[in-house]
Amino acid sequence: MRIGELATTTGVPSETIRYYEKIGLLPEPDRDSSGYRSYHPGHLDRLLFIKRCRNLDMAQEEIRELIRLAEQPEADCSGVDALLANHLNHVRERLRELASLEATLVQLQEACSDNRTVRECGILGGLTSELDTPESEDRHNHVPGTHGPGQA
Repeated sequence: MRIGELATTTGVPSETIRYYEKIGLLPEPDRDSSGYRSYHPGHLDRLLFIKRCRNLDMAQEEIRELIRLAEQPEADCSGVDALLANHLNHVRERLRELASLEATLVQLQEACSDNRTVRECGILGGLTSELDTPESEDRHNHVPGTHGPGQA
């Protein structure tokens, strides 16, 4: 199948498929005589695996490691379990961060009352002053260089 068909079948944009090839998560396909990419069922299976992992908010390096582990079907699965445990810890930490964010947003929203002008807006005033919830200086990502500001 061609890239458009693979994209339609999986719901993954063609640009993303090309990116996964470029970074080595998806093997490069064969090319037909016209130079078009020609994907086989193994590509479809791998792409669906990657998509499921991304839906679980797994980082590229986690997915890469899971693929590496999957290529050793007779090996002990403790590495897979450890990777998932680390990811679960990251998710739990993120939930704590989101709960803190929610509390801060509630605090800001409560600073607003009806019949005020923008100049008197408690929300804007709160955003221009120090909030009660300090930024955590010690942010730990489960995979170095991932899930931080501006990163996927």
